[in-house]
Amino acid sequence: MLNIAIDGPAGAGKSTAAKIIAEKLGILYLDTGAMYRAIGLKALRLGIDTRDAERIAAMLPDTAVTIKYIDGSQNIFLDGENVTPYIRENKVSMAASDVSAIPAVRVKLVELQRDIARNNDCILDGRDIGTYVLPSAEYKFYITATAEERAKRRHKELTDKGVDISYESVLKDIAERDKNDSTRAFAPLKKADDAFEFDTTTMSIDEVVKRLLARINCEL
Repeated sequence: MLNIAIDGPAGAGKSTAAKIIAEKLGILYLDTGAMYRAIGLKALRLGIDTRDAERIAAMLPDTAVTIKYIDGSQNIFLDGENVTPYIRENKVSMAASDVSAIPAVRVKLVELQRDIARNNDCILDGRDIGTYVLPSAEYKFYITATAEERAKRRHKELTDKGVDISYESVLKDIAERDKNDSTRAFAPLKKADDAFEFDTTTMSIDEVVKRLLARINCEL
């Protein structure tokens, strides 16, 4: 199976690039972050502190996160409900960062991610794909950008969707997510030793995709 791993902080362009590459190569795209967002969303709905590892772990046996592809797009189902429209809210982003630091959550979701990768040619993006989820992936990338540029991209994405939020608030959340993701004890955000790293701050998404495909030895 062809497995491609893309890691990096929030807003670096991982998901957008991964989706385009999956389409160009005709392989499956798996947005692992969306799975953590679903867990975070459930905790928020239940009024559970997203940093309360004990209560989050107790919630997991009765939690089903599944993935379905509808018209070629990944949809996340939480306990049978399609929650794809709700998981991109800013509060859910922060909740996802919190619950992803809980080992029980990562164990549950990584098992599903690995099972998908074993049975499909696919590209996965997240924080620990190359280091923990798929350490034997054929191609590994680590892409980043300045916090300011990533906040600018995220702010535009949210405002384009009609979300009323300030750039300063988004930048603060980005900084907090970076800290949470890189300092968590279990499978933190980290570049794999054999991953190809580059900075996307001044790059367009087309340039990012071209750089990735060149490393995969595909000129499309």
